[in-house]
Amino acid sequence: MYALTRVYLTQAAVAWFVSLPVQVAQYDRAPLAWWSVFGIVVWLIGFVFETGGDWQLTRFKSDPVNKGKVLDTGLWHYTRHPNYFGDACVWWGLYLLGVGTWAGVAMLLSPILMTYFLAGKTGRPLMDAHMRRTRPEYADYVARTSSFIPLPPRRRG
Repeated sequence: MYALTRVYLTQAAVAWFVSLPVQVAQYDRAPLAWWSVFGIVVWLIGFVFETGGDWQLTRFKSDPVNKGKVLDTGLWHYTRHPNYFGDACVWWGLYLLGVGTWAGVAMLLSPILMTYFLAGKTGRPLMDAHMRRTRPEYADYVARTSSFIPLPPRRRG
């Protein structure tokens, strides 16, 4: 009973809440507005970062030479978490697609909550802590690479 009430129902409630913009947008029959086009662009950027980051990580991990090393090329050169950044962009893009209605505007907390979990609560912080424990070179990577938003690497002084 504990797993049902504390784990599965909590996950279901969060999934329902963060997907509200999608639920609202699917019934909007208005023509695409500028914010919808912007939403598609943001979603596409997110999709590229999320899938591209995951693809690069899968390829990196499949090579035995890289065991215990830190991926710092490709998208991982600009952000320590391209897949989390991409996921956040996907949710903001979906929000922008549904913002054309009063109900869509009211769903602003959905992408905020998802971004909070990815960047500040469960995604990035937990992965950073794990990587610090298991990869000695991760500290150097952290010193030069943006934690979430893709940026050019910092120069070491």
